[in-house]
Amino acid sequence: MRIVAADRAEVDRLVDLGVDLAEYNKQLDNGIEVHAVLSPAESDALRAMGFNVQDKILDQTDYAENIAERNEAIQVAQAAAAAQDTLTVLRAEWFTSLDGNRFLSFEVKSSAVDAATVITASWDTGVNTAPGSGGTATLSRFTDAGQYMYHRFTNPLPLTAATPDRVVFTSNKGGTVKASVTQWLGKKNPEPSESYVSDFVDHYMDPTEIMARLTALHQEFPKITQLIDLPNKTNGYRRKAQAQFGTVAQSTFYVTSKAWGHEGGNDITMSLVNQGGNNLPLDVLVSGKNVVVSLATNGSGAVTSTAAQVVNAINNKPEAAALLKADLYRGNAGTGVVATAGSTKLTDYLKAPASVSRDPFQNKVLRIGRAKDGTRTGVFIYCQEHAREWVTPITCLETAERLLRNYAQDTKTQNLVNGLDIFIMPVVNPDGAHYSMYDYNSQRRNMTNHCAASASDPGNRNGWGVDLNRNFTVGTVFDGYNGASTSCTSDTFAGPAMLSEPEAKNEVWLVNEFPNIKFAMNTHSYGGYFMWPPGAYKTAGREVLPRVDLGTENYFWDASSKILSAVQSWRGTAIWPGRTGPVTDVLYSAAGNSADEHWYKRGIIGWDFEVGADIYNKATGRYTAVGFQPAFAEGHEEAMEFSSGQIAILDVAKKFGADKSAPTSELLVKAKDAGLTKFTFKVNEAANIYYTLDGSTPTTSSLKLASAGYREGAEQITIHAKTTVKWFAVDIAGNAEAVQVRELNVPKS
Repeated sequence: MRIVAADRAEVDRLVDLGVDLAEYNKQLDNGIEVHAVLSPAESDALRAMGFNVQDKILDQTDYAENIAERNEAIQVAQAAAAAQDTLTVLRAEWFTSLDGNRFLSFEVKSSAVDAATVITASWDTGVNTAPGSGGTATLSRFTDAGQYMYHRFTNPLPLTAATPDRVVFTSNKGGTVKASVTQWLGKKNPEPSESYVSDFVDHYMDPTEIMARLTALHQEFPKITQLIDLPNKTNGYRRKAQAQFGTVAQSTFYVTSKAWGHEGGNDITMSLVNQGGNNLPLDVLVSGKNVVVSLATNGSGAVTSTAAQVVNAINNKPEAAALLKADLYRGNAGTGVVATAGSTKLTDYLKAPASVSRDPFQNKVLRIGRAKDGTRTGVFIYCQEHAREWVTPITCLETAERLLRNYAQDTKTQNLVNGLDIFIMPVVNPDGAHYSMYDYNSQRRNMTNHCAASASDPGNRNGWGVDLNRNFTVGTVFDGYNGASTSCTSDTFAGPAMLSEPEAKNEVWLVNEFPNIKFAMNTHSYGGYFMWPPGAYKTAGREVLPRVDLGTENYFWDASSKILSAVQSWRGTAIWPGRTGPVTDVLYSAAGNSADEHWYKRGIIGWDFEVGADIYNKATGRYTAVGFQPAFAEGHEEAMEFSSGQIAILDVAKKFGADKSAPTSELLVKAKDAGLTKFTFKVNEAANIYYTLDGSTPTTSSLKLASAGYREGAEQITIHAKTTVKWFAVDIAGNAEAVQVRELNVPKS
């Protein structure tokens, strides 16, 4: 209320009376205006005491109006926030793994992509149960190459209550969405016949053993196999012999034999000697394969020869240069005086037994099939591009054994072998695999040294070689894609050029030589992944190789259910939904990989396995990684379950070859509003939809239904006027349905 006091003394009297005065004081011609918070009764009492209590400034009516206005503003803001933060459910699934443990896996995409977005999931305990009765958890924000992808559980969440039916996702930005929780995997594959046999590996095998087994299988089953010699022999499990010399404090130079170690390099010896006199010159003497460097001395008999002088002396002595080459150590200037050294034998450092040949390796592919004339759908199954992945070659070998040893008595196996053209390459990288097993178990690459002298000393011998799965021609590091290196000592070294390596050339030769190959499976380890192209992107802007079209993407997903259920059937291992999908979405960028090579260059539908899924420990609630070379008991189980997956891929390919039926599709109206209609299409199998909106007859050059985004399903098409929609579907096998027509109206604005 407004009060006009006659003077300051009257204001003080109001204070003494305990009147709730506001911090307001205004001088008037007739007094001082102050404001007080008063009830109607208090106002009347002050007036009775002679105070000039005037009109109100604000009362409860104004308060009510303010609160109403505030609530309306909040509702508008929340609606705007919800409109700005649309949540799209990508996947909401539960699954079992190994000992029957159940897990939840959720993926939700927010349209509000900033880092402050928090998404919470609440799920029930079955049909018609309370939301949140099963539990509540916050999802993690997943980014890649600096870009937001979606929210998810970093690891599948152990499920402790009953299996949920519905889940509600809520964002702190106001978005909310509900979804059904469906089962991932668990599809029952036909049980093998009682006579079906499996389990043909009992230890980790080196490439020499693997090739011997392939040869023996061909000899045992000559009518349904062919053993193909690949045209490019590898460099071989071999190295030049080396020795390193230096001062007391550091290495300063090294020597490398001209001959391979096993061809005489390992027989060379070299000595650095003090001649035992004063003012003697540097000299190099050669006797057979013994090289003696007589070091120069000064007037007091002390050695004065520097590393640079010794290197020059060796390389300029014809007899010595015929045996070996000397180089300074890693860019060392060579100014240090070298230390004497007794007779030092050069060595190639290789430890494999004599049963492992040191010559260039003749790699082979086992072709399995009743008809080998190119008329059957071809499937290329290949393993061990990376040397240290010891489980993968025995996985491929197990698959070959199952196909051949069950052919006589198992109808399903007969159908696969008779109806397909199967190419199995257990070891892509034989040289690196031998090196991994006998010399350096972490070897990933082949054994070819492309380094200059500054990186070719023996201390770098575990750092040489090319990552064969980075040596192909699509999405390469040479084109600016991420996930490979041009450093010769990097574990992801792409080589000096695309297809520089014979091992990569062999893969390309095979798929070119047999154009009936329509499917491929590249098996790696470890982590438990099931992936497909695209496999590379440029980090700047996360520019991904062209994504497969919607029909092919759906084909990959449909096939994954069958293939991964087959993996699960062996001992219950479930490959997580979050580790299933395009390589770039679920793993990382792998520039120049073979799956991209085969898909983008030849249209070969290619998958990648990463065997060795993490194992969940129920007692600790933690996941344990199995590593590249687990104890064989675990490695054996991985080989068995993923061999089952490879067999399932053959079944997918067989159905592809036999598919002669056209797909069927329908148009689905998703939303109508003033001035617009939204629609999409539904197909009874994985297929592409081609459509027109102008009344013309569609062809495969017309508009093609696209994905709404990665892992999001089909886009919705918006029209703003009455439209004649014409469309047809084409499945992955090339079967096309007849053109369909539908008139769509749009509500008036």
